[in-house]
Amino acid sequence: MKVAVTSTGKTLDSPVDPRFGRAKNFIVFDTETGAHEVLDNRSGVDAAHGAGPQAAQEISRSGAKCVITGRCGPKAERALQAAGIEVIPGATGTVAEMLEKFRRGELSSSAESSDPNGS
Repeated sequence: MKVAVTSTGKTLDSPVDPRFGRAKNFIVFDTETGAHEVLDNRSGVDAAHGAGPQAAQEISRSGAKCVITGRCGPKAERALQAAGIEVIPGATGTVAEMLEKFRRGELSSSAESSDPNGS
């Protein structure tokens, strides 16, 4: 499975970028092979508006099935969910730390985290 993480840099040791649509980079990690690629999001950083939905399209094209980020705006989140991409908000730390937590099942999606019953 491919997982995209918003990143301020271009390595797995880079801090997670707290913004989805205006993140500097997306690191797309393949959990099966361990390979990763960096997607430059300069166009999103510089966009006057629509950065989130534009970034969602880029993530969809990458083949990622999950996005780990600090925060995802409502338009971007709807676009990601419409593409069948799970959104995991609230990420902090490094990309590598978030990927390790993802592998251990310690992260919850926005649908789960917004459940009023906490289940």
